[in-house]
Amino acid sequence: MHPVLKILLTAGIVYAVSEIVKLNNKVGALVAALPLVTTLVMIWMFVEKTESSKIADHAYYTFWYVLPTLPMFLLIPFLMNRGAAFPLALGTGIVLTVFLYWLTVVGMRKYGIDLDPNL
Repeated sequence: MHPVLKILLTAGIVYAVSEIVKLNNKVGALVAALPLVTTLVMIWMFVEKTESSKIADHAYYTFWYVLPTLPMFLLIPFLMNRGAAFPLALGTGIVLTVFLYWLTVVGMRKYGIDLDPNL
């Protein structure tokens, strides 16, 4: 598949989700929560004849990388509902996510799962 077509299709999906959010925040959040990017990446990998094992690895590691991001989506509204500005809430959420990512990488090594060989 041509790279420009991939970019346009992917950007179109992101744009569509942002428009859905404007119409209905709950439906937009549901659509945004779907693993659209990961699914698209796996589809592009398949179309480009990537080895099945690489596609499977991508799905497996994505699972582990999603876990440390989830608390951010509770922390941001918690902070904003208590008066924190969006940039502060987002920045705090990002710092929390980085810390939880590190904790996940270090913790999973104890179970033989190496998520990041650089840490």
